[in-house]
Amino acid sequence: MNITMIGTGYVGLTSGTCYSEMGHKVICADIDEEKIDELQANHCPIYEPGLQELIEKNRLRGNLSFTTDIEAAVNSSDIIMIAVGTPSLSDGSVDMSFVEEVAEKIGRVIKDYKVIVNKSTVPVGSAEKVRGIIQKLTPIPFDMASVPEFLREGSAVKDVLNGERIVIGVDSEKAKDMLLQVHQPFGIPIQVTDIPSAELIKYAANSFLAMKISFINEIANLAEKVGADVLEVAKGIGSDSRIGNKFLNAGIGFGGACFPKDTLGLINIADQVGHDFTIMKEVVNVNRKQYLRVTEKLQEIYSDLSGKTIAVLGLSFKPNTNDLREAPSIKIINELYNLANGNIEVRTYDPISMREARELLPDQVEYCSSVENAIIEADAVIIVTEWKEIVDQDWPELIKLMKTSVVIDGRNCLDLCEDEGGVYIGIGRKKIRK
Repeated sequence: MNITMIGTGYVGLTSGTCYSEMGHKVICADIDEEKIDELQANHCPIYEPGLQELIEKNRLRGNLSFTTDIEAAVNSSDIIMIAVGTPSLSDGSVDMSFVEEVAEKIGRVIKDYKVIVNKSTVPVGSAEKVRGIIQKLTPIPFDMASVPEFLREGSAVKDVLNGERIVIGVDSEKAKDMLLQVHQPFGIPIQVTDIPSAELIKYAANSFLAMKISFINEIANLAEKVGADVLEVAKGIGSDSRIGNKFLNAGIGFGGACFPKDTLGLINIADQVGHDFTIMKEVVNVNRKQYLRVTEKLQEIYSDLSGKTIAVLGLSFKPNTNDLREAPSIKIINELYNLANGNIEVRTYDPISMREARELLPDQVEYCSSVENAIIEADAVIIVTEWKEIVDQDWPELIKLMKTSVVIDGRNCLDLCEDEGGVYIGIGRKKIRK
């Protein structure tokens, strides 16, 4: 099948490349000339394990190409997938302007029948909105569909090629048959449903997972007050098959491009139809303040942070990505400067995302080449992202390099005990003693 993917962000580039891996002829189109130039030079503009190799492989096979010529791309394919950004607006609603611009472009250049698919995460009713825009501009027949993505940054290639389900929302048999041809080679269970249900499935899935994270974080905050250990609690409830053990890792909250945006988006969808989605509003509220747990714990040790040296390890919102959108690290570092009135030395290390962080953090931040360089003579270290390069250090030896051995583990990823020297503080953890 011939497919055009409009938008080369995480969703568009990864999905388009993986469709080409299945043998489809894929054109990835974008108006960003610099990004397309990079891709045509076989340079992947995002950090995503395995993606660079698949791009090179499928360009050599002739299954994958990149262009800024949207008109040519649209009219060279049977299926057009819209995968442009849909950021949150200040009121929590979804910015549909990029999707609408693409719809207008399609409407102006389409020459024959196409299946037009919303691949971006968009509110319920978006397929009808896109349909209306295109129909005003052309008499050419087409069908709309919704095929939401369920990829996770850091394991996006695996999630597309070996996902747990594919959801296809359609309202015509022709579109259904064509999209089944596209997706059956993946060998993944396919759910065919109506378009509004497909649109809502994506929001419901991400919001439910976000709810699990906020729930276990509140349990962690409660555990500290009643003398329990959240790791034991999570193990106990996670062994119940009705609950499951995934997304029960207490810490400093969720970030990234999806959960913060989709929880707000679901609340806004509900507000638009007069439904007060109270439980989801609390999920958002819990997450907004959870990152403060590490700075509060730091202040319990140092009531005055002025003149202190704090090492912050990990910047990306999760391991195996360089994405800093809604990353707790950015909020934590800014809060440290705020608490010390700027009179503080903050050093940081991240194996991938320090270049991107320079555009978001105060100029005073010192970027280090290793974990060791970050923590030498530090008064405390805060672990924000559980990169393997950080977790796998010899921590009992490493903390001997610090001025004061204070480790605040925002991800509960270390197995330190205070008998090994210094102070180790997790989230919702009891003091660990051997």
